[in-house]
Amino acid sequence: MSDRPVNRHLLSPVNFLYRSAMVFPDKIAVINGATRYTYAQFQERVFRFANALRQKGIGKGDKVAFICPNIPPMLEAHYAVPMIGAALVSINIRLSSGEIEYIINHSDAKALFVDNEFANAVLPVMDKLKNLKFVVNICDDSDEKPLNGPDYESFIATGSADSVETAIDDEYDIATINYTSGTTGRPKGVMYHHRGAYLNALGEQLEFHTDYRSVYLWTLPMFHCNGWCFTWGITAVGATHVCLRKVVPEEIYKIVREQGVTHLCAAPTVLIGMSAYAIEKGISLENLLEIMTAGAPPAPTVIQNMEKVGANITQTYGLTEVYGPHSVCQWQIAWDSLDPGEKAIYKARQGVPYIITEHMDVVNPETMTPVPRNGKTMGEIVMRGNNVMLGYYKDPEATAEAFKGGWFHSGDLAVIHPDNYVQIMDRKKDVIISGGENISTVEVENVLYQHPDVMEVAVIPIPDEKWGEVPKAFIVPRPGSNPDAAEIIEFCKSRIARFKAPKAIEFGELPKTATGKIQKYKLREKEWQGRERKVN
Repeated sequence: MSDRPVNRHLLSPVNFLYRSAMVFPDKIAVINGATRYTYAQFQERVFRFANALRQKGIGKGDKVAFICPNIPPMLEAHYAVPMIGAALVSINIRLSSGEIEYIINHSDAKALFVDNEFANAVLPVMDKLKNLKFVVNICDDSDEKPLNGPDYESFIATGSADSVETAIDDEYDIATINYTSGTTGRPKGVMYHHRGAYLNALGEQLEFHTDYRSVYLWTLPMFHCNGWCFTWGITAVGATHVCLRKVVPEEIYKIVREQGVTHLCAAPTVLIGMSAYAIEKGISLENLLEIMTAGAPPAPTVIQNMEKVGANITQTYGLTEVYGPHSVCQWQIAWDSLDPGEKAIYKARQGVPYIITEHMDVVNPETMTPVPRNGKTMGEIVMRGNNVMLGYYKDPEATAEAFKGGWFHSGDLAVIHPDNYVQIMDRKKDVIISGGENISTVEVENVLYQHPDVMEVAVIPIPDEKWGEVPKAFIVPRPGSNPDAAEIIEFCKSRIARFKAPKAIEFGELPKTATGKIQKYKLREKEWQGRERKVN
């Protein structure tokens, strides 16, 4: 601020690039296949991009939409767009045409950048996009330009390489808008501010122990919570970004080996695929690979299987509304002596707040009273701090509901242990109430993951005439196995209370989001068609 120039500097995640380009100008910043950009080249490309946007009339308060996988243009957009005071709207590459149309229009986006692989999802709705001024084709895989507009490289070449200063007046200016998955209605636009993105990006590096020697592989979609702010954090420490167009286990292991990857982030479903591939191919990592996981709570078995390959798993927890992870299962020296199975159980907990977040509790959502720290009493996880969203774009009612009682309400049910570590038991809508008894689907899933024939599983409630609702398991079998439903149900009954065991099992693939989260709502919809399920 102008009245305090000596002891105050506006926080923006864009600022990290200026420093790393100054300190590490010749260091490789970005790898994309055979393409390499040093930090000096990375910054020049961002400046050209920012100046090209300005030449097209994009400026403070405008929105720029991107539909793009984890390649350099997506990374560069995380700097060039907020650098000029505009807001980046990163769109899930797996969305339907109707969902894309809604997000672009709802966000008031004036510019649209589309990777040509995903242009077919945009073409049917181009004439319905109300505020667009121009479109740019990103030609990473081919030279095809399916949309009416220039290619990305030609576009940024129109911009000057002159330095661009971060154009914000307030740390709470909108840096990005990230749309939720819309599982309970229309997607909501989660507004990230510059201050929160700056602090959360640093928090990620503190908890994940990255530095200038780190090589980070982009297995986590950059469009998801802006890559949990690693888009900015990896740059902050002067590490190397390794782009990855498609998340395929074979390609992941190949790049890890060839590029000396030290860190990656992934949803549990990606870890399941990686561990299954490693077991099938007899892969063992030569060097320790640090992996941060979040999303659905991973089963201890999934963690243990991945660590057998040679990884160290760090479990974190958060939501889009808090810039990605908010808490971490902080390791304790006292746990070092535990056997692998016991370690995996501890690692599967959602843990304690990040150093930069501080505030997280489990409360009775009606009274906002903290639940006893006994590892048994369930309540709702609530959070507050610098990394909580500004609110939902153009939705004050939903914002007020989310911030009720002065905390952000996660919708996740959990217990808190005597050591203050939080452990998720379920989403509110996923808890099964069977004959008056609450059943945690996560607890049932953790048991099912212990069965040798189970590779992936989702448990949901299904209607039952006697009990109201009972558990049903949807299972992806391990390759080469031939599981028997009755045997698996008995397996569960021998390990948990019999009423918690699935009453039915269905084998097959599971519906997922682009970030690897299992879409339980699709499974529930199929089972509850024509019937109403009441969720307290």
